[in-house]
Order: sequence, then C-alpha cells, then structure tokens
Amino acid sequence: MTEGREQPGMSRTDEEWRAELSDEQYRVLRQKGTERAFTGAYWDHHEHGVYRCAACHAKLFTSGTKYDSGSGWPSFYEAVGSGAVVTTTDTSHGMVRTEVLCARCGGHLGHVFPDGPEPTGLRYCINSVSLDFDPEQPTSEE
Repeated sequence: MTEGREQPGMSRTDEEWRAELSDEQYRVLRQKGTERAFTGAYWDHHEHGVYRCAACHAKLFTSGTKYDSGSGWPSFYEAVGSGAVVTTTDTSHGMVRTEVLCARCGGHLGHVFPDGPEPTGLRYCINSVSLDFDPEQPTSEE
C-alpha cells in the first residue's frame, strides 16, 4: 500500500485546513470521518464531468467511471490516473479496509473494495463531502 502524503506546496497547518474547509469537510478529509449513506450530494448524481478533491481540487474521478453500487456513496471503478489517489491499510473500527487518499493533499476520500464491476473489479466508495464536481464543458464543435 502507498501512504498518502501532502506533496510539496500542499503543506498546510491544521488551523489553515480548518479555515479552508467546512466543518464536515474537515471532519471527513482531515480526521478520516465518514458521511452517512444516502445523504451526500453525489451518491445519486448523474451529470457528466470530473470529480475533484474538495480540499486541493486535484482531478480524482470522472463520471464515465461512476456507477450505482447501491451503497449510498458515490462509487467509481477507476481513478483518473495511476497517480490521482493513493491507498493505505485502515484498521479502525475493528475492520481491515483499504483507505483511499488524495495523492496531492493526503485528504481522506473513502475506501476501495474488490467487489466492483469490470474492467477493474474495484469499488471506490467515496464520501461526497470529499469531492467537488466540474460539469463537462461542450467543445467548440458543438
């Protein structure tokens, strides 16, 4: 597993993160919290576009890899690139899970499970509050 660490230029103090993020974003992204299932803005979201880290705005997932897992959280079968997210072992709450972190800022996004659809077989189960959404922009030919 790869440990998530802030990249150079992304280092912020706890006080700076608290000032930049909402209370709920801070709780999830910086304190590894989880939002309640079926309550987040993106669990039933169907627009086309890019999902970014709510803390640092790095591209993480696209609508093309989003699917309805029935879990109550936005689910994706693949991140935008091999360097967008990193994983680490999470042994909290008496379970062993694979935590997903933003590769740029180290923010907690959610967990990944090996029960997703093809082509990857993965289910990135991500907290909505950890994400921002950029709708797909029409091209100049449209």
